[in-house]
Amino acid sequence: MEALGCSLCRIWLLFLLCWLGQGRQMAPPGFIESSCRSRIFWMKLNKLLLQGKFFQLEINDPYVGPILLDEKLASRCGYVLSEDVWGNPIFRASALGCHVANEADELFSLTVNIKVSSFSSMRAAVTYIYPMYCSYSSWASREIVCEENYMEVSVRTDVPAVSNDYTVAWMSALPEIQNVAYQQWQLMFVSPSGRKRIMVSDAAKLGYSFNNTLSRVYLRAPYHSNESDISVISGVTMNMVTSTSMYRQRWLLLLIDTTVSCPIDGISFTDTTLTWTVPSIIPTLVVQESTFLSKNILMGVDGQVIVNPEEKNYLLEHNETHIRITIPIGAEGGQLKSSVSGGVYGVIYSIDLFLEHTWIDADWQTTKYTVMKSVTTPFMPQIPTVTNNTLPEERLFNVAFGHFLPDVSLVAVAIGNVPFTLREAQRHGFRIYETPFSNRTKGFTLEVSFDDPYVLKEYVNRNETKYTLLINYTLSVGPEMTLYYHSAEVECVIADIEIPEAAGSCDEENLYLTIPTFGLHRYWDLYLGNKLLNRHIVLTNGYLAATNSTHLILQIPLFAVGIIYEEVSFQKIKARFDVALRKVRTMETLQMFSVSCNFNSSAFIICHPDGTVMVSAQMKTVPAIDTSKTKLRDSSCKPRDYNKEHAFFKFHVTTCGTSVRFEGDHIIYENEISYEKEILPRQSIPTITRDPDYRLTVLCYYRAKETLMLGAFASDPSISPSFGSGTMVPRSNIAVHRRIRQALNVVSRVSKDESFVEFYEPNMVILKRPTEPVFLEVELKDRSPNAELYLENCWVTGSLDFNSTPRWIITVDGQVINDSEYVAEFCPVAVSPRVRHPSHFKRLAVRTHRPRLKQVYVHCLVAACSPTKTPPSSPCRGQCSSSRERKAFTGHGSDSLQGYVLTGPVRIVDPDLR
Repeated sequence: MEALGCSLCRIWLLFLLCWLGQGRQMAPPGFIESSCRSRIFWMKLNKLLLQGKFFQLEINDPYVGPILLDEKLASRCGYVLSEDVWGNPIFRASALGCHVANEADELFSLTVNIKVSSFSSMRAAVTYIYPMYCSYSSWASREIVCEENYMEVSVRTDVPAVSNDYTVAWMSALPEIQNVAYQQWQLMFVSPSGRKRIMVSDAAKLGYSFNNTLSRVYLRAPYHSNESDISVISGVTMNMVTSTSMYRQRWLLLLIDTTVSCPIDGISFTDTTLTWTVPSIIPTLVVQESTFLSKNILMGVDGQVIVNPEEKNYLLEHNETHIRITIPIGAEGGQLKSSVSGGVYGVIYSIDLFLEHTWIDADWQTTKYTVMKSVTTPFMPQIPTVTNNTLPEERLFNVAFGHFLPDVSLVAVAIGNVPFTLREAQRHGFRIYETPFSNRTKGFTLEVSFDDPYVLKEYVNRNETKYTLLINYTLSVGPEMTLYYHSAEVECVIADIEIPEAAGSCDEENLYLTIPTFGLHRYWDLYLGNKLLNRHIVLTNGYLAATNSTHLILQIPLFAVGIIYEEVSFQKIKARFDVALRKVRTMETLQMFSVSCNFNSSAFIICHPDGTVMVSAQMKTVPAIDTSKTKLRDSSCKPRDYNKEHAFFKFHVTTCGTSVRFEGDHIIYENEISYEKEILPRQSIPTITRDPDYRLTVLCYYRAKETLMLGAFASDPSISPSFGSGTMVPRSNIAVHRRIRQALNVVSRVSKDESFVEFYEPNMVILKRPTEPVFLEVELKDRSPNAELYLENCWVTGSLDFNSTPRWIITVDGQVINDSEYVAEFCPVAVSPRVRHPSHFKRLAVRTHRPRLKQVYVHCLVAACSPTKTPPSSPCRGQCSSSRERKAFTGHGSDSLQGYVLTGPVRIVDPDLR
């Protein structure tokens, strides 16, 4: 029979080997690693050999064959399938697992099938059979394992025999267990909801696993079952299952405490460390705490015991209440992994820890308490830094970008918003390379030339260029290869621009400026005053311009527009021509190019911006006249200097009988040089003179929008004054008389109050509160007592420009307008030592309650009338001498003259600033 049994065994074994060989192969080298650590099977699969593939694990049951490992089976049978911190699949199994072959509680074996396929359906899978063995004999009286997905407690079952004589009395003392089934294990759970007694087979349906071996009984429970309870011990949340295992025979009743309690939190983090805390004493496991004595505490990483934690900068500490393990983030044994969250780059640190605590107490003698804990920190943002290592002397951007973990790679860059792959960037001329660092991180360095077309260039300061490199990095982050984008802007300013220098010269009639053309219109422009010196200005002002490959040559006639006359005397002129070199973008003046020369001229007229007129008149007549006896309209205005053929006059446009008129956009000031004839006395008419009739009309033209007005206003200092253009025209007496009657000499001024006694000086800043009136006085400079001044139309603007808008009308045809935001009121004029003829004055009080402007100007068109003849189209027709009385000069003639005055600026300030 023995021989027959052996033969049958060999046949069954041969059949099993043949069955196992179908579709099964030996695992490739390096694919599987395994070990036995304490009483735990450990197996690791190499993720590199699983790239692009799918795998499953099956547990080989000696009786029923392969069983697919899933979550329910794993937690019930003592298996864990997870990944280590490097992403390698990890399988752990308890030596008391459901399908583990147990030999005398000392030798254990388990066979696992690893199925690998290129398809998610696992078709065409290759199966690798892998047996594992474990030897463990140093069992403690009680051993507790807290795994990731289950809690397990095993206890020794050495129990003395009980005599039959005591059975009835013993059972009577324990009525609770009288209902225990005969020769069957049952479990009794105690929870806040009460007690529950179930059969072992029913417990399996609830996810529990209970069994006994040769010398031990074990219970395996899932976390958070209905029979479990949550408690907090020393600040750590614990999951606890309180149970008693019961077995009854005819003469024996076996009760075993299979309570288990495991921590489910206790992890805390700082910016630099993670801390794992476990209670030193767990009351449900140590009933008699006074007998508790801790014997040994070990910590481990990745399943390996760390004998000297301090050598790896780990900290293991304990006291009467707690055991703490502190790990620096990034420490050896753990894994830092790059990640992206909400578009932000950061890292996550993971480490697999375990703690083994051995203690003794009066109830259990020795307890070995083992906790497995995989810890992962929250996402920790790590904003990358951009370091500008640019080398200005080499005209090269050098930009370092980091630090990153090894699982980050640069896949593309955009320079100046133009995308490049790394290969395209290298081909274009950019240099990109990785830079490793000692702390196992790396960075990426980018080098770009200043002269690259994708580098932005801006002219700044006086002679510098600002080079700007706009970078957009695209990186692949972590094993998930998540794309991360980061933009950077790097600048470098260097003095690499040479400011041009101009050369000047003159001939008898012209001034010349020679200016280098490098940078013109790119960095800077030439300005004449506040006007861009372009082709139109050159042609309009009568200049000549010529260019070659390097320079611009300007020829400026002596009496052209734009000439500044620094010194003018009899037959001598010192003239200067200025051109400003200004930045194209900011209009900042960098340099003034000037040429200044002395000229000899026998005849000229110069009209200064301030209204000063200088005339050198040539008087070649037959017979010759005495130039010392020439004069202007005002006979008191004599020549400042003279010789035989020339006379030199200097006067202001408001003196010497000068008249003014408007023609188009010009103001024309006119005077006349004449000669006082010497009359020979005779007794009868006609009179006899030996002198010729000499009359020379002097005209000065000013642009109305650019130069002086007859009014009390402060010039804007940012506007360069313009010289007027002058001409001298010989005239007959009749023509001159007609011209004079077409001009009007008026002035305006601002009074400090309603008394019109004290006035602001010209060019003085006038400050007013928002609701404070402005008192304006306009005076007609006329000797005729019958002449009367009228304010035709007046308006308020924010500019001295005659045509500026918006404007608010305050008078029309001499009448005030009351519906404007600016309101005017005529003020009476009485005779005083200063006012001989009240009809020569008009006074206004201008105010507003809703000021919109920070500074205002008052413009007025004026007219003067005398009761002689009044043409129907005259501006004086139908006007009155005051705002209260309307009296037309009907039936009378009236000679009328027109003029224009400008007052301002008046600056409106807050009351606190006055």
